[in-house]
Amino acid sequence: MDKIPLISCVTTVYNTQRYVAETIESILAQTLGDFEYILVDDGSKDDSLAILRTYEQQDKRIRVITGPNRGIVGAANEGLKHARGEFLARIDSDDVAMPERFAKQAAFLQAHPDVVAVGCRLMLIDPYGSPIVTTNHKLTHEEIEHELLINGSGWALSQPAVMMRRALVVELGGYRKEYEASEDLDLALRLAERGKLANLPDVLVKWRRHLASCNYTRHEKQWNNKNAIVRETYTRRGLQLPAELKLDHWTPPPPDEQLRDWGWRALKNNNVAIARKHAVEAVKKSPMHRESWRLLYCALRGH
Repeated sequence: MDKIPLISCVTTVYNTQRYVAETIESILAQTLGDFEYILVDDGSKDDSLAILRTYEQQDKRIRVITGPNRGIVGAANEGLKHARGEFLARIDSDDVAMPERFAKQAAFLQAHPDVVAVGCRLMLIDPYGSPIVTTNHKLTHEEIEHELLINGSGWALSQPAVMMRRALVVELGGYRKEYEASEDLDLALRLAERGKLANLPDVLVKWRRHLASCNYTRHEKQWNNKNAIVRETYTRRGLQLPAELKLDHWTPPPPDEQLRDWGWRALKNNNVAIARKHAVEAVKKSPMHRESWRLLYCALRGH
């Protein structure tokens, strides 16, 4: 029988042929190699599955699970069913892990048996991989749980960067379908009732922003679900809703505004070719907007 790995990494994949190879490469490049990598194709209609099969043939640590489209919760729970490791790591199919991620998070969990899940700080990147900003995630259980409970922010323990104790996740029933699109917030709050949450100060994941991501396309569903999740949590814990409760209702900017923001940031980082791509797309989205043309002019000049 195969040796049980220390870590099971689960990635759900749906129509991310543009990014998924970079995600897989970043996991295979981990300095800690004692892991299995479970890739769940959620009924992709593009070439994602073919990409997954290619990597499966190249590395015995990879297992590809296929099936009809179930949504992210169904696909994630399917991956969880096949996971065997002591620790469960998650990463989305458009994000990138730094080489030391597994080593640092596993060592932290081993050294802190009271911690049930650990994340990290992130570098946000645009669709082409150009840096946007480095985050300043809170590090302690008290700070993280406060953000989860008061702001309803799953961002406080970011799903693409989390490593959890697998047995506890299984015991809790995994992700819950009724809270799809905010299932990470729900799981984090349930985990917090069984142990401590933490974030490492290191930037160990590049979190990619793009207009087809869940945060842009399903933000209203996320808002509705986080309301229900936080209120259920207070009820489950026998607590009254606090007067200072102020759930974060984030709304994505219009596409042309977002493209201009990415374009200016790329230009600031001297990624001129990427700035030009954003500028062209911004002009296409809003040909009458002066700022789109100003970005294009500056991007063509290179500053």
